[in-house]
Amino acid sequence: MTQVPSTTWRMLSQRPRDLQVPQGLDALWHRSGRFAGGLFQRQGGFLRQADRIVAMEKNFARLSERRLKSELFRLRDRFRLGRDTAEDTGRAFALVREAAERTVGLRPYRVQVAGGLAIAAGTIAEMATGEGKTLVAVMPAIIAGWRGGGCHVVTANEYLAKRDAEWMAPVYRFCGLSVGCIEHFMEPAARKEAYGAQVTYCTSQEIAADFLRDRLALGRFRGLSAALLAKTAGLPGAPIDRLVQRGLACAIVDEADAVLIDEAVTPLIISGTAPNPEQVDAYVQAAQTAGALSADTDYRIDRREREIRLTKSGDRRLAELAEPLGGLWTSRRRRRELVVQALTAREFFRRDKQYVVDGDKIVIVDEFTGRPMYERTWRHGLHQAVEAKEGLPVQLPKETFARISFQRFFRLYRKLAGMTGTAAETRDELWQIYRLPVVAIPPRRRCRREAQPDCFYRDAAGKWEAIVEEIAAVHRSGRPVLVGTRSVGASEHLSRRSTAEGLDHEVINAVRMAQEASIIAGAGGKGRITVATNMAGRGTDIRLGPGVTELGGLHVGATERHEARRIDRQLYGRCARQGDPGSTRAFLSLDDELVQRHGSAALRRLLGRTGSGRITSVLAGRLVDGAQRRAERTAFRRRKEVLQSDNWLDEHLGFAGREL
Repeated sequence: MTQVPSTTWRMLSQRPRDLQVPQGLDALWHRSGRFAGGLFQRQGGFLRQADRIVAMEKNFARLSERRLKSELFRLRDRFRLGRDTAEDTGRAFALVREAAERTVGLRPYRVQVAGGLAIAAGTIAEMATGEGKTLVAVMPAIIAGWRGGGCHVVTANEYLAKRDAEWMAPVYRFCGLSVGCIEHFMEPAARKEAYGAQVTYCTSQEIAADFLRDRLALGRFRGLSAALLAKTAGLPGAPIDRLVQRGLACAIVDEADAVLIDEAVTPLIISGTAPNPEQVDAYVQAAQTAGALSADTDYRIDRREREIRLTKSGDRRLAELAEPLGGLWTSRRRRRELVVQALTAREFFRRDKQYVVDGDKIVIVDEFTGRPMYERTWRHGLHQAVEAKEGLPVQLPKETFARISFQRFFRLYRKLAGMTGTAAETRDELWQIYRLPVVAIPPRRRCRREAQPDCFYRDAAGKWEAIVEEIAAVHRSGRPVLVGTRSVGASEHLSRRSTAEGLDHEVINAVRMAQEASIIAGAGGKGRITVATNMAGRGTDIRLGPGVTELGGLHVGATERHEARRIDRQLYGRCARQGDPGSTRAFLSLDDELVQRHGSAALRRLLGRTGSGRITSVLAGRLVDGAQRRAERTAFRRRKEVLQSDNWLDEHLGFAGREL
């Protein structure tokens, strides 16, 4: 008979967090619960507890290595048996501080300890960029690893997962834990070994994909418990040996707002090729047919909702164009779907913005980070429509075997927590969707960032000219400059203008990633100029070079506002770290995508009459602020709609139900 570990039975006996989104009065009650819960999750309480932990330092610094390990292992046994108390948690944190100092030469500061306590309590710890969140995660991860069931530390990308796992591995081993890392190229046996470690570093994409593959491997079994019982009973066909994960016990999500909010509705799909040559030809024909239709006459463009609607005359025109094609085109519904996708690809998807072309393939660019996503494709024929628009070979359409949104996936964890530099703007959503309160941890040193007034221009030409002038002026002072852009195309455009002005600079974007970490790490050097998409915002510290502090530190410029205020704060957070000086400024125009899609049409017309050049009216600020708020509300509504759809599918069509 197969012996099942007690930790597995404990996991199976628990239920995942409630998957239903509260509505109406329930939503109001849940929102009030966040404020009530906040009374018990105040930063002051964590800071006071951190003070007591830091005060224990003198008691443990004198211990020999053997005695220190003995103390750690004694606590590990208490946590594993579920006999731990609040005092044990504080003592464990104090011991881990000493272990970190002896193994990697880093002793967590008071605010880092407070952040770790907040994570261990099941919250999102908001900590300023540069406060050392990699070390912060180690303390609660060790506690979770001691409890059994495994702890997943989810990072922003694979590079960071590998770096952090290797960097912090000595601390984990000193505390009696094993550590693993999931990489894309790993075979199932290696993945199973990495998930078998007490602490596993991974990305959201890899861990969700492995979850889906395990669910497919379960086959006829409704869930893990049914498969375990079948194997225990000796029944044939139990797929336990083919599973790589051992459950979703605990997750600590780094850059939690990016994963839980920005990528919330991104679906992770397991699919296979479904050969259909006729459908491939139809995408090419749809691109040609769409080129024969006229905007406003044959179709309407809703830029705010990013939708295409055929008019009655457009429907008639499409029927005429489709008549000689036959096949799929004889179906009114199918030809409308094909052409609407082709028009969507033409009107809303721009090369070097939403995607780049790598050889003969379309590579999606992450809207929030600027990073290429080589393994992802758009659904429902959109990817094929973009390929046809670019004149590239059209891939065969995919057949979906299993799918799950990241929003749905992370709500399956028994315990979920995280950390980020920007969570305040989404605290309501984090509570309503994930039941996660946000706790702001103050920086170790006072922030010395100077936020300079935004500059607003009537058109893009005036804005770009002003940006180059600003770069040149700051460069002459000797200060380093980092300029953030929203797209690959914008970064390349600014690069060309900077080169024309004789400004030596580095560029980082989705097509220039080879030396990303080293370029960003050196972006604080005297006189350095760096142009980057949003990928520059996370993962690598920008340390100021010799003499730069005296000059005023790093200057960060933004070429547009983003659709979420958090993304702007992430970019600005690249300067003025750990008490260093720094400054920020944004350059905006009426031509910016945010203003065009979400800004008030009346205000745009009013400001457009002010003539050329810079706009100084206070209405410009109201226009941009209002556009951002409207964009955030729209994005939140879409995320709720996707979650409600996920819940419906889970209830009526789900292959795994609500059972882990």
